[in-house]
Amino acid sequence: MTVDIVLAGARGHGRWHLENIRRLQDKGIVRLAGICELTPLGPDELPDGLGEPEQSADFGALLDSTGARIAVVCTPIPTHTDLALTAAERGVHLLLEKPPAPSYAEFRRMADGVAKAGVACQIGFQSLGSGAVPAIRKLIEEGAIGEVRGVGGAGAWARPESYYRRAPWSGKRRLNGVDVVDGVLTNPLAHAVATGLALLGTVRAEDVTGIETELLRANDIESDDTSCVRVSTPRGPVTVAATLCAEEPGDPYVLVHGDRGRITFWYKLDRVLVQRAGRGPEETEYGSTDLLENLADHLTTGAALLVEPDATGAFMKVVEAIRVADDPAALPADAWRHLPGEDRRVVPGIDALVAASADTLALFSELSAPWAPPSEGSLEEASPKEAPPKEVSP
Repeated sequence: MTVDIVLAGARGHGRWHLENIRRLQDKGIVRLAGICELTPLGPDELPDGLGEPEQSADFGALLDSTGARIAVVCTPIPTHTDLALTAAERGVHLLLEKPPAPSYAEFRRMADGVAKAGVACQIGFQSLGSGAVPAIRKLIEEGAIGEVRGVGGAGAWARPESYYRRAPWSGKRRLNGVDVVDGVLTNPLAHAVATGLALLGTVRAEDVTGIETELLRANDIESDDTSCVRVSTPRGPVTVAATLCAEEPGDPYVLVHGDRGRITFWYKLDRVLVQRAGRGPEETEYGSTDLLENLADHLTTGAALLVEPDATGAFMKVVEAIRVADDPAALPADAWRHLPGEDRRVVPGIDALVAASADTLALFSELSAPWAPPSEGSLEEASPKEAPPKEVSP
């Protein structure tokens, strides 16, 4: 059975969704019925083979007119909750891009509203669709690496300065009084945080007992581009260090530490390396289930959803801790340099620091980074800030 879809937000990262929808449409799984954009896409912006979907800037009206069963929401972060609820109140199921919301209060409003409406909602952490995730969990449960001591994550990426000019909300913590929280740990390398929590089996909000943050920026932005976080859970810490100012950008990974070995998961490659006492290293590549295809299967065959909202509650606690933290500290001028050929800022030594954090579960300040600020402390110690009202527009 083919499932009709409306895509809200078809530019930027939405172009990836257009290509993915075309792939699934070619397989007869879905059909693109509509596109919601403030400015309609031109013929040159639509991949071949998608036909002529209806276009409108009015999301609710488009859902009504197309009768779509699924809405893919890939719009600015502050719009996610209201658009998700617009779909839910019409009985339309959801694939909601990460991060699902800019604050924990907005996340709960979305998740509770979706649950009340009785619609399915998949959160777009594609790494959690990898077959490596259950395989690693099984290895941990079987004691393959002994007692687990914690999980470290490392993300050393690069983004040009133009990356922060791609949209009005890019690199912002707030825009016109509305939370955005577009930082390295909450958006581009959010998968490292969510995947680390998933491997430890601590994905729900109640699994988080404390959060420490160190938020910094080399670029001239509001939000953070070079940061680390340590999440305390009953099963051990999850520490993630990430930067968009890498010297030599590489594939991000998460590292499970045990007292008799360790497991490294390069989540964008679905590649796993197991190193344990008394055995040689074992490397395996796993397949991955596309989250939109999984959602369509859920509706047509009853397949279990891979990433329900509650499975991102712990991640959203991290988003909240970053939201309420002090604004990111600007790195000293001598702590970064500009690469003219690539139009980007680089923090010398950051690649090694990010890797060292994953290896030791330590924050930048504990690794003696000269520019690291004191830790912000745990989420429980932070004073909450009220979530301001949200705007509704794709």
